[in-house]
Amino acid sequence: MTNRLKDKVALVFGAGSSGPGWGNGKAAAALFAQEGAKVVAVDVDRDAAEETRSAIAERGHDCDALQADVTVSDEVLAAVRFAQERHGRIDVLHNNVGVTIMGDPVTLSEADWQRSLDINLISAFLTSKHVLPIMTVQRSGSIIHISSLASMQINRLPYFGYYASKAGRNHFTKALAVNYAPYGIRANALLPGVMDTPLIYKQIVGEYGSVEAMRAARNAASPMGRMGDAWDVAYAALFLASDESCYITGTIIPIDGGKSCTGR
Repeated sequence: MTNRLKDKVALVFGAGSSGPGWGNGKAAAALFAQEGAKVVAVDVDRDAAEETRSAIAERGHDCDALQADVTVSDEVLAAVRFAQERHGRIDVLHNNVGVTIMGDPVTLSEADWQRSLDINLISAFLTSKHVLPIMTVQRSGSIIHISSLASMQINRLPYFGYYASKAGRNHFTKALAVNYAPYGIRANALLPGVMDTPLIYKQIVGEYGSVEAMRAARNAASPMGRMGDAWDVAYAALFLASDESCYITGTIIPIDGGKSCTGR
């Protein structure tokens, strides 16, 4: 299938990668554009957003790149207004922003606990807050929150702020789905499990001691014997962004190679 998002406008927050390669937001933005969407790629790092725009342009598609901090309401609003003024509507809100800060309730500072909530949860609130009025008038829209398997399953990593904030994102998504269904707005969350993306080499590798040990442990954690990648998440997001999923809302979908079935 092609042009699955033809004439749709997709606003992607967290569209840059944490390092070389394809992160979840970058892959989603590229795939949305490939399938016909007009994409606005937003990231706190302007250079990362521009890199995504350039990668999309190299594939023959258009994309705008913006800088915005998703924990700052005025910056989120500015990005939303840009997308609406440039394209006249917003059909897809894709929230990919997230951070893993290691620490249990004793060792984690109050500041880092709050930072986890701000980046992982308040960001979903602010982006939804400013996009929902537009989608409500349109009587249509798809909101896709990238959560984490850690929102429903505890693993060996001590990131308590991440567990709590991602679990909150799930329930927030369900509340959006129920309350805005009468307006034709859908909200769903994707829960990546052990994924091989740039983020793990920047934020998680220290918990394993080496890249080799991290890769071996994460591959072994999946029943499929390997990690997934950003494209696995992006294709699921594409389905939720498209009209093919027009009767799907309030779902929490693991993208995890079956890991959620194992209880570990």
